[in-house]
Amino acid sequence: MEKGRQASRRPVKGNSFLKKNSVIDLSECVILAGGGSTRMGRAKADLRLGRRTLLGHARALAAELGLPCRVQSQDDTPGQGPLGGVATALRRARAGRVLFLGCDMPFLTAELTQRILAVEAEAVFASVKGTVGFPFVLSPAVLPKVEAQLASGQRSLQRLAVRLRARRIRVLVAEVPQLQNLNTPADLAEALKTAACLGRRF
Repeated sequence: MEKGRQASRRPVKGNSFLKKNSVIDLSECVILAGGGSTRMGRAKADLRLGRRTLLGHARALAAELGLPCRVQSQDDTPGQGPLGGVATALRRARAGRVLFLGCDMPFLTAELTQRILAVEAEAVFASVKGTVGFPFVLSPAVLPKVEAQLASGQRSLQRLAVRLRARRIRVLVAEVPQLQNLNTPADLAEALKTAACLGRRF
């Protein structure tokens, strides 16, 4: 996050969007929480920020969207990074589309996530200046391509987006702070300042 900028988290006004959007009705949420957190030095999911842990913030977002949610912490094949978690989650999918969230993006809002969810495609990624990342949505139908990429030794989400010819949803400049992920103690310290400024809204 840029210095001096604050991420805000506003509640969705009502749930009429969720009720009317069949694409979202057919979706589920998976929170990827299987990383080693080596740069943070301790499990990121359990770190507290404001009223909740980082994992709690991701769960709250899924609840705000009205999606069933599960946490993916054990991958079928450990050591393959986020893409290994993606493959594991798609094998266990219970819905036609899977929204993937990281457990370390506490400022992500439902409004931005809804824009990703609302696009009808097998693969949809948030994109900033051409670089894709969380949140993203995949259909279980793309699992063979995910597995093929892992078998080739490529673990990059960027390469996956190209392989899947994914739709890329441009994140607005004002929304970029929402995508801050917390990897280091310095990131956490900065996020704590932001959360303190947000007060009861966080």
